[in-house]
Amino acid sequence: MAADIKMLFFFLFTVVLSGVGKSAFVGKSHSGGKDDPLLQYILNNSLREHPVLTKLKLRTLEDPLSKMMVATEQAQFMANLIKLINATKAIEIGMYTGYNALSMALAMPEHGRVVACEIEETYVDIAKPFFKEAGVENKIDVRHEIAMKTLNNLIAAGENGTYDFVFIDADKLNYDRYYEKSLQLIRKGGIIAIDNVLWSGKVVNPAASDTVSRALDALNKKLHQDERIDLSMLPVGDGLTLAIKRSNY
Repeated sequence: MAADIKMLFFFLFTVVLSGVGKSAFVGKSHSGGKDDPLLQYILNNSLREHPVLTKLKLRTLEDPLSKMMVATEQAQFMANLIKLINATKAIEIGMYTGYNALSMALAMPEHGRVVACEIEETYVDIAKPFFKEAGVENKIDVRHEIAMKTLNNLIAAGENGTYDFVFIDADKLNYDRYYEKSLQLIRKGGIIAIDNVLWSGKVVNPAASDTVSRALDALNKKLHQDERIDLSMLPVGDGLTLAIKRSNY
């Protein structure tokens, strides 16, 4: 029954989004979509942002690369997914300043754990004080190293099939490798969320010289044919794919 509810939720959400104007969802509220009145209406009537998340968002917007921050509306959606599947173990591949890691930790029970992978020390230093202020620093295990090393270490430690949720939002050329490792670590019925799968529309007939768009396009096509998962590609933020590990894999 729980699996049926999850699939119904994903189906309804996809249908609703498909019927709404494209410009309102292909973009982030804090960057390209901030001037879209329909998107602002959605935020005004649905976003429930923890005060520390708001503070971290404002701090992140001071960074020259703030467009990398996950859209607030997308982070809230994923936090609701975490609650829906009663997740207690999650991985974030590409933490940046920690907005989504914090959002996930806040959505989990006290014994929850988020393994957050981030290679840039500057971003780790920005994130940690906000984790502490929100009272969830005990839930977030920041791994300041190459993400593949962290994933391999988790596998070597025998944690295959024990994670409920994985969010992939790091260097795009390694997305396929991250996905395969995540599929090992995720439990049956767990969710792998993959960000930037639309890449500002560049995945549609990508130029031969555009290696990032071509890599994302190849991964999208691979996932569409992957019998190990059920999936939905959603026009949220810069595109979000949800891959749900099937019970027979």
